[in-house]
Amino acid sequence: MLVATLAFVAAALPARAQTLLRDPDIEHALRELARPLITAAGLSPGNIKVLVINDRKLNAFVVDTRHILLHSGLIQKAKTAEELQAVIAHEVAHIANGHITRRMTNLRSASNAAKFGLAMALAVGALSQNAEAAAGVALGSANSARRVFLGHTRAEEASADQSALRYLSARNIDPNAMADVLDYFRGQELLSVGRQDPYVRSHPLSRDRIRAVRGYAAAYASNARPDPTANYWFARARAKLDAFVGNPARSLRKAGKDGSEIATLTRAIALHRIPKRKEAIAEIDRLVAMRPNDPFYHELRGQILLESGNFAAAVNAYGRAVNLAPRDALILAGYGRALLALKTADGNRRALSALEQARSRDGTDPRLLRDLAVAYAKSGNNGMASLATAERYALLGKLETAGVHAKRAVDQLPRGSAGWNRAQDVLNAAKRAG
Repeated sequence: MLVATLAFVAAALPARAQTLLRDPDIEHALRELARPLITAAGLSPGNIKVLVINDRKLNAFVVDTRHILLHSGLIQKAKTAEELQAVIAHEVAHIANGHITRRMTNLRSASNAAKFGLAMALAVGALSQNAEAAAGVALGSANSARRVFLGHTRAEEASADQSALRYLSARNIDPNAMADVLDYFRGQELLSVGRQDPYVRSHPLSRDRIRAVRGYAAAYASNARPDPTANYWFARARAKLDAFVGNPARSLRKAGKDGSEIATLTRAIALHRIPKRKEAIAEIDRLVAMRPNDPFYHELRGQILLESGNFAAAVNAYGRAVNLAPRDALILAGYGRALLALKTADGNRRALSALEQARSRDGTDPRLLRDLAVAYAKSGNNGMASLATAERYALLGKLETAGVHAKRAVDQLPRGSAGWNRAQDVLNAAKRAG
């Protein structure tokens, strides 16, 4: 549900709020691309998420040891799965080599850190009960703080390059892909800061760095083996991203009448956005027929039906997706949203259950929290409705408003309960930010 589940983050990102694109299909595809590299680094794939920021500039970075963020422009710029995996491998290396952990440690004593935007800090800190992670990313909009946190030294870059190239080679992924990515930015250090892609500012380039990468790649490229699975997930993620954020008419022209799975996916989304509802539903039905046990295609079918006003059919489509992927928070959130649209007592009861499950797995989606607040309010639980609203505003970076709702939640919830403690977390963060 790419367009319908926009989440806003501030923290260690550019001064303006950023749009975090949440889509279960794309995030699954990125997990599949990242998995072999994370394991090659000796880390657990279940502990690291790869998320997408809606920004055409080319950039990728880590804000803590559990989140890698890719700009949509970088995904769209990449020509192959290997290129995107090279970027991911480099960011994984920053985590595995302890670059982020050391930076967090250095920031613990910074008394002014809490004065900056706390949106991502709450996402990975207070809401996950990890105060140290929160302190590490609570940097907000100050340019100097952002450069200190996101910017890597040339030594760190060289270290991450060497590790990333080892990860790629260990998984028989062509290391030349990293050199190809660096070539995108060749010469950008000569541009003014305002014209550079953010990647150059946060990942300093040098002739020596590029030469070293090319030398290593030449030595190990013979071990590379094409991976049809990686190519498939890359094509699928990029097609879905292009179709949702690009011009739908252009997407339709690109897909043409090709009967392939990726072209059908592109047409379904583009037709939905125009909107041509009947044609979009016909295309998504063809897609589901191609992969009847794919939860993400059932989820997309549910989104199209829901946004077309066919609520009962949307509930059925989302229900099928939940049966196929019962632990996916974004699919559960979509299911809850569809159930709320029924506007019945039973629908609200089932929606509340689905949304609570989604929130327990991923509490960083403001749209989910908005729906959860509605479901709580309809069930008469105003304290939890206020809590969900407070957490939503906190994630949006609106800490003053978050504090107002958190105070209401504290006043209404049983003292010492889990909800009361979460409300206190938001309230305390709002006070520090004030």
